[in-house]
Amino acid sequence: MATFGTLSDRLTETFRNLRTKGKLTPADVDGTVREIRRALLDADVALPVVKDFTAKVRERALGDEVNRALNPAQQVVQIVNEELVAILGGQQRRLQFAKNPPTVIMLAGLQGSGKTTFAGKLARQLEKDGHTPLLVAADLQRPNAVNQLQVVAERAGAAIYAPEPGNGVGDPVAVSRAGVEYARQKLHDVVIIDTAGRLGVDAELMKQAADIRAATDPDEVLFVIDAMIGQDAVNTAKAFQDGVDFTGVVLSKLDGDARGGAALSVASVTGRPIIYASTGEGLDDLEAFHPDRMASRILDLGDILTLIEQAQGAFDEAEAMKVAEKLATEQFTLEDFLEQLQQMKKMGSMKKMLGMLPGMGQMKQQLDNFDEREIDRTEAIIRSMTPSERRNPKVLNGSRRLRIARGSGMSVTDVNQLVQRFEQAAKMMKTVARGGVPAVPGMGAMGRPGASSKRGKQQKAKGSRSGNPAKRAAENAGIAAEAPVATGSGFGLGGGAGKAPSAEDLAELQRMLGKG
Repeated sequence: MATFGTLSDRLTETFRNLRTKGKLTPADVDGTVREIRRALLDADVALPVVKDFTAKVRERALGDEVNRALNPAQQVVQIVNEELVAILGGQQRRLQFAKNPPTVIMLAGLQGSGKTTFAGKLARQLEKDGHTPLLVAADLQRPNAVNQLQVVAERAGAAIYAPEPGNGVGDPVAVSRAGVEYARQKLHDVVIIDTAGRLGVDAELMKQAADIRAATDPDEVLFVIDAMIGQDAVNTAKAFQDGVDFTGVVLSKLDGDARGGAALSVASVTGRPIIYASTGEGLDDLEAFHPDRMASRILDLGDILTLIEQAQGAFDEAEAMKVAEKLATEQFTLEDFLEQLQQMKKMGSMKKMLGMLPGMGQMKQQLDNFDEREIDRTEAIIRSMTPSERRNPKVLNGSRRLRIARGSGMSVTDVNQLVQRFEQAAKMMKTVARGGVPAVPGMGAMGRPGASSKRGKQQKAKGSRSGNPAKRAAENAGIAAEAPVATGSGFGLGGGAGKAPSAEDLAELQRMLGKG
């Protein structure tokens, strides 16, 4: 998550230095706590929160739980993780729905905090969960606020109640009250009231918001705050809590390039839980807030659970079974590959998904250089093929590949590389689907370490001699792929840098995957 990029980098570097020590002295602990304090202050976390957080970490880090630990550095990371979860709210808190519909949800916050966009995102998510939300346009001050909500509602496919044109015309309290009654008559089970914001906290804003709350008696009052607001987040949150009070917090713009201190301050200072986090501009870029998962992201420990949930929401189980069957029977085609790509796109940004994997913070540059449009280019190439070509890529001769390249706006080399990658991927997936172990670069087909074929070695020495430049480049790429590569101890298996995994390692991995 981009917002915590700087904080995550600082904390990860601090813990990396800590791991070089077999035993921690009080001086080591004090130095670590000092670095954590600097990292939090640089991330715009409120000073009272930083003081409380570091005091607890220091007390626990100097206690017996670290002194007796086999790995003191890991124990300190665990302590920091647990304390981060605590200041982020501890347990996840879901929306509270009324026993007798409609459930009334009132949105409050400063102008520009993202209330209107969040209203559309929330409506869309509630509809996916089987609810029938109604958006109420009660922001009648900001120019074109009503029109904006109408556009958002149309994009979200949600109903809207907007009897007044806005732009200074209409009574927001009367509209809110009438909106709840309208929802009751039309059998909408959730009402989302979009209220007015101001550029700053003022008495008029607070009085209007308080009057709307009194008139509608909402089940939830959600305070929407810009995660990039910095140190002002605490003062703004306190002002709204005193003037209107709220039951939960929504962090918007968590995808921005900010330091993210608001997230680590608001829940702790106000005692109100963070319920949602808005992670992008799309209507589907809304996540339920999990304090434990957010703490894991900040410490670069990954967020596998959220990744799994997104995959479950995007992939159809029956379709996945069909694909598995096709893989096992060698019937997987480029048409199936295209469908898989489209389902991956439903999951959202690939950068965001890759960023949820543990340790990806150390590959920040590679993630930043990742081109999201690569999937679109691949899709364009496949769509430029005829159905028969997608089902049987072996028919793709030179003239066909040239036609496909022109039709997709790509080069013939791009087409060649796609076909080659598809064939390699299909071969590997077929092996896995049959319960076998795929061949590893630098190893024989049966998984014997270092059992590269003579043919591979000869090709590596000679290189391709084809007169066709495209074919020569493709063959040389294939030869390079067969060369031994330095591999780390992935999945926690044996083997160090420059050492290929053993047959036993691969068998153990296969067994683990089979159990999963």
